[in-house]
Amino acid sequence: MVTVIAEISVSADGIVAGPDTSAEHRLGKGGDLLHEWLFDGTEADGEVAAKLFEGTGAFVVGRTMFDVGIDVWGDDGTFEKPVFVVTNRPHDPVVKGPTTFTFVTEGIESALAQAKAAAGADNVVVMGGGTTLRQFLSAGLVDELRLHVVPLLFGHGVRLFDGPAGEHVRLERTAVSETPNATHLTFRVLR
Repeated sequence: MVTVIAEISVSADGIVAGPDTSAEHRLGKGGDLLHEWLFDGTEADGEVAAKLFEGTGAFVVGRTMFDVGIDVWGDDGTFEKPVFVVTNRPHDPVVKGPTTFTFVTEGIESALAQAKAAAGADNVVVMGGGTTLRQFLSAGLVDELRLHVVPLLFGHGVRLFDGPAGEHVRLERTAVSETPNATHLTFRVLR
């Protein structure tokens, strides 16, 4: 059975992107600090990062994440799997090496259905941004939530849960891994 996993890095005060996002500051001012564990982390951080791709057959991202990431994801598109972009702006598919970005204007349920079809028996990972992740949680479409809590206080920026995530979404912690760079939490979403 396909597991739908929502995965995102977040500061200790709940920020997923720094303030003042722009072309120059794609993740907001200082937002890159949220992902240092991915690129300059410990061996344990690397093991957590590898799980993002293990058993994953497709990804879902929001349009903002696509817009800020596409230039830095390189010629292979980074994901090397199908990626479905939730958007209200139609766009032809974008192919970067083995990664195809398909733009879905029919909503999150359609994006998930297409991602599941592409993933086969593998998992689907919803990566963000925060608005997209909240929509999936609110709709009851997430089976597992992975939060990478970075020991950093932003004070202000884009908050992960600055809007409804659903009526009392109950979580059961199933794993935790601590490094100096992040506390990696995995929760099963209870229905």
